[in-house]
Amino acid sequence: MHAGARAEDTPSIFSSSGGDGETITAILEVLATDARELSPTRFHNSVHNAPSGYWGIATRSYEASTSLCAYDFSFAAGLLEAASQVLTTKRAVLLASYDLAYPEPLHAVRPISYGFAVALLLSPRMTARTLAELSVSLNCHGGEPTKAVHPDLEALRQRNPAARSLPLLTAVAGTAEQQLSLEYIAGNSILISVVPFRATAG
Repeated sequence: MHAGARAEDTPSIFSSSGGDGETITAILEVLATDARELSPTRFHNSVHNAPSGYWGIATRSYEASTSLCAYDFSFAAGLLEAASQVLTTKRAVLLASYDLAYPEPLHAVRPISYGFAVALLLSPRMTARTLAELSVSLNCHGGEPTKAVHPDLEALRQRNPAARSLPLLTAVAGTAEQQLSLEYIAGNSILISVVPFRATAG
């Protein structure tokens, strides 16, 4: 990791609005036949915590891992959960959020056209590798979400739930302090104050 953390020693959070759409589609196609003989491997890969399980195997990690889904608000839910864990455990937490394109016929009812993934390491302490300082809070009064600055990125932000992270990524890569808003469940929003490390170092 860029942050210098050991993957095997870092708790993780995986958030996705729908998981592996291709595997789910393949299962539904089999169930629609007369044979209905389902591959155990297909079923294993269809569960929402499959990526976190593979991550644990690949990194040989025994740390806690949380898998969550909150429809279009999955990235915001993952960020709020990660921030909460950092504050309560005083440990760094890896957040990975992803959404893949859905094949037909699921695409017709859930039109995710492009794959997108983002990973962030949230830590209670600033280090020489820190990119930005974040303050995350829940806003019960809603408000307009922050849009991506570039039209193409804004189109992606609207078409992939994990890409709702794009305004945050842009702010972290910038040089000025920013206040962001992410849409959240039941008309609420997540407020994020971003202070890039380069702004504090300068």
